[in-house]
Amino acid sequence: MNSKFQKRLEDRKEKGSLRSLLSFENHVDFWSNDYLGLAQIPHVFALKGSTGSRLISGNSTVVEEVEQAIATHFESDAALIFNSGYDANVGLFSSLPQKGDTIIYDELVHASVRDGIRLSFAHSFSFKHNDIEDLEKRLQKAEGTIFVAVESLYSMDGDLASLLEINRLCEEYDALLIVDEAHSGGVFGTEGKGLCEEVGIENSVFIRLFTFGKAYGAHGAVVCCSDEVRQFLINFARSFIYTTALPEGFYTHILHQIEFSKEDSLREQLRLNIAHFSQGIQSTLSSNKSPIQIVEFSELELCIQKAHQLQEAGFAVKAILPPTVPTGSQRLRICIHTFNTKEQIEKLISLLQ
Repeated sequence: MNSKFQKRLEDRKEKGSLRSLLSFENHVDFWSNDYLGLAQIPHVFALKGSTGSRLISGNSTVVEEVEQAIATHFESDAALIFNSGYDANVGLFSSLPQKGDTIIYDELVHASVRDGIRLSFAHSFSFKHNDIEDLEKRLQKAEGTIFVAVESLYSMDGDLASLLEINRLCEEYDALLIVDEAHSGGVFGTEGKGLCEEVGIENSVFIRLFTFGKAYGAHGAVVCCSDEVRQFLINFARSFIYTTALPEGFYTHILHQIEFSKEDSLREQLRLNIAHFSQGIQSTLSSNKSPIQIVEFSELELCIQKAHQLQEAGFAVKAILPPTVPTGSQRLRICIHTFNTKEQIEKLISLLQ
């Protein structure tokens, strides 16, 4: 192996942060993003290959009808489906902001947003996590068209963005707000329409992005936007243009999963389970409304040991280590689901205490 590659791997090993692939069989699920349990619903549907990109043979009337139905559900003028949330963020942030524009992003925003920003010709600056004053300082110095990028629910902290305050600032400074609702879609809002809808700003946000591999139990992602932005992305988002489309059956599967997600009893059971866990373990980071609950550890080795203990006890839980999170902030990321029983939650709490 190239010595440079080997050295970087060895550095990770020495720091105790070498990533590896895991698979838990017959473990109680407290680590997946299947918040509503929809990924467990068995489906049988016709599946043919897509044969090409959306701009060639990978498009169809069915696909466009699905996108229109999704736009209607999320109360958006238009919608464009990407193969994944990563593809969507890379595509829109690398293409929409132009040279001379400014992107201001929360310092904890997802890696896919940051990778898209790296490919952009726009200026870019981060602001302190959920810090409204720091965001305003950045806005005051921004040039050109201003884009502000945040997540509604942060996946590695389990906290919620201050969306009302952020949206107010964006309106005051004429900035375009882009909200990644990857982890809030299906969980928050009327029929799971997301946190923007729950707080009443869905009509003033420039773009909302939803992924379908989490609460919806499917795959892919959608950019909810104006007709003009949809047409722009079709023409300039390289992660949309130069990739084979999802098979047609996947698009209809996404729509079916959205229909399942409208059942409010799923969100009510999820809320009850989150509340039960939060009463036993009070996270210093996570919202008590979030299905993602973070338990921080002061020492890296202690965090790793606790993860192994839980795994040996039959719980699927993973330690989140640097560089995924900042140095010194190692943690267990606990995901709560509708299907977790009260007994399972109580046993997990007892092992964490």
